[in-house]
Amino acid sequence: MRARAAVGTEGTKGTGGAGGELGGELFLRNDDLDGARCRAEYVEAMVEDLRWLGLRWREPMVSQSERIPLYRAALARLHAAGLIYPCNRSRRDVAEAGGAPHEMPDEPVFPREWRPAGDAPLPALPREDEPITTNWRFRVPDDETISFTDNALGPQRAVAGRDFGDFLVWRRDNLPSYQLACAVDETAMGITEVVRGADLVKSTFRQILILRALGAEAPRYYHCPLMNDAGGQRLAKRHDALALRTLRAQGATPEEILRRFADSV
Repeated sequence: MRARAAVGTEGTKGTGGAGGELGGELFLRNDDLDGARCRAEYVEAMVEDLRWLGLRWREPMVSQSERIPLYRAALARLHAAGLIYPCNRSRRDVAEAGGAPHEMPDEPVFPREWRPAGDAPLPALPREDEPITTNWRFRVPDDETISFTDNALGPQRAVAGRDFGDFLVWRRDNLPSYQLACAVDETAMGITEVVRGADLVKSTFRQILILRALGAEAPRYYHCPLMNDAGGQRLAKRHDALALRTLRAQGATPEEILRRFADSV
């Protein structure tokens, strides 16, 4: 099987990976489910900047907003298997229940006592042409150890229900969660290599559970160090001075940028 990797972006954020040494293909995926932040001009700028940097990918670009039927179909399969349930608890509710700080690198663990009993009747999903107005969570297998070997970080292990809890797969604003969309995309696009930031390791455990529930094989993972500024803080959209577009305007070349950040990770 040829290795495939995807470059994804949400608004002006992005992660990337390539399987070039394995003779693979690179995809550009536009993670544009957040319509309030994903504007056409941002997408155009992203494509222009990445091409200027020297990246080439298989055309056409993939946009998640055009793949909603795929995500709904996957949600229906999880529902038929009894692996999800509706939930009216907010992220703030969960954070306050666990005494979590306002800002966390990962979502707080969902309290087990808040989930419905395993034998409770499961409400039906709305029809495919109807919006979903309630959060739906994936019921994790309590106390099961989920593991994988990361090509950068080595063996990784987490205990479901303790290190991470029941997580969202569909949001009440009628959009799939990051976890569901990524898992479905990787399967549908034939992705075999996933390269992303080390801050998303815990998300990988959740996506492995979704892939397993859908009968799909998990890809190989490489969680790389985050790019940091001179003060050691991770790069974010607020660091406009280090934005690719800004560095271009300052006269930096693609070679200088690649060399600069290759040395910083």
